[in-house]
Amino acid sequence: MVVDVANVMGARPDGWWRDRPGAAARLGREVLALAGRGIAAGAERSFPAYVLVLEGQARAAAAPLENEIAENELMDYVPVKVRVVSAAGSGDDTIVAVVADIVGTLCETSGAASCLVVTADRELRRRCEALGATAAGPGWLLGLL
Repeated sequence: MVVDVANVMGARPDGWWRDRPGAAARLGREVLALAGRGIAAGAERSFPAYVLVLEGQARAAAAPLENEIAENELMDYVPVKVRVVSAAGSGDDTIVAVVADIVGTLCETSGAASCLVVTADRELRRRCEALGATAAGPGWLLGLL
């Protein structure tokens, strides 16, 4: 699962605009907890890995999130991989690159692609679906959290 953090944050009117790094960290911790629980109610499948893509001011949350993820992995609280990617430029371009890498790797190892992108951005969804990914909206993910 690849999460467009900015897009998902924007779907929840909790004051994220006043503290983008804080909101990104909160969402990251929620995804980390979801990863620790495994498959959640309402999910059609489990996810072997989660990628959180941060852009703009929210990138300040990357290092604290990476530390928290590392601590949870060391304590075996999270059975699947959770990774943070900081977009140097366009978050959308970074997400497309991550999806291309995941789909390419999955096709090489298993012969099939299976990548879910969470975003409401129609153009980003179109770009990712062209690579073989599927898409879900922020509400779907927020419902699982």
